[in-house]
Amino acid sequence: MPDMDVFGALANPVRRQLLEALRDGPLPAGELAGRFALSRPSVSEHLAVLRQTGLVTEEPRGRHRYYHLAASPLAEVRDWLDPFERYWRQHLTALRDLVEGDDL
Repeated sequence: MPDMDVFGALANPVRRQLLEALRDGPLPAGELAGRFALSRPSVSEHLAVLRQTGLVTEEPRGRHRYYHLAASPLAEVRDWLDPFERYWRQHLTALRDLVEGDDL
């Protein structure tokens, strides 16, 4: 598996859906795989990418493997998105001021 960064991992919609499924808490691999119209090996490959990038951790419990969301790598995404959020906030504020202004 080639090296992949957080952005590359998030580029795939299946991996984003896996992360969304883990927001409410850890789930076993079988339950995660059951949520997709993909083979278990395909879901396993996506989980491996998420593990490699640190977005999930794996916990063995008996015969099952539970996956946990590890959100700290998402800080890199937040830091990258922050200037864009500020850009849009400024432009939407300017639009609001224009619409609500007395100039109309």
